[in-house]
Amino acid sequence: MLNLDVTVDNNSGFCFGVVYAIELAEEYLDEYGKLYSLGDIVHNDEEVKRLQEKGLQTIDHDQLKELKNERVLIRAHGEPPETYQIGMENDLELIDASCPVVLKLQHRVKNAYKQKEKPIYIYGKQGHPEIKALMGQTSQDAVVFSSEEELEQMELPEELQLFSQTTKDISKLYGIRDKLEARGINVDLHDTICRQVSNRDGE
Repeated sequence: MLNLDVTVDNNSGFCFGVVYAIELAEEYLDEYGKLYSLGDIVHNDEEVKRLQEKGLQTIDHDQLKELKNERVLIRAHGEPPETYQIGMENDLELIDASCPVVLKLQHRVKNAYKQKEKPIYIYGKQGHPEIKALMGQTSQDAVVFSSEEELEQMELPEELQLFSQTTKDISKLYGIRDKLEARGINVDLHDTICRQVSNRDGE
């Protein structure tokens, strides 16, 4: 049998945004015994199962459109504007547990889009809930890329605004900025990466 020495990263565990969402869900479940969550509240099967046993029901966006007069939790990833519109039209009580760091990023992207000064590029995972919410702030008028290699294949403008999904690696974001500037592109960088997540040990 191997003699393993296991070290747990001090920054491991749920981030504060997820902890807040779980605590908020538990408050409503304790009071009402039932609550819908738009998507899994956390990427952890055991925790999702625990909350389901307390009355949390996970739904998708198609199911959201069919709900009326119910309580629905917006998880830490945040949601695009159309989700809130559906909530108003269907008389839903939306319990917003969007992470403050995510909300700050959404506001910055929204303001940048309104100003229409430079094209918006977002470093992140296509299809990720946080990215979907960000794209909603721009009426889908932004470019999402997941790597330097992917960006190198694109025809880029002379200047752009660079944003990032909050959970991406800081050094990679700044590395992308440096490579773009080396290509002669004027980059307006918005660093809204969550330090609690990015400071964890690399994979």
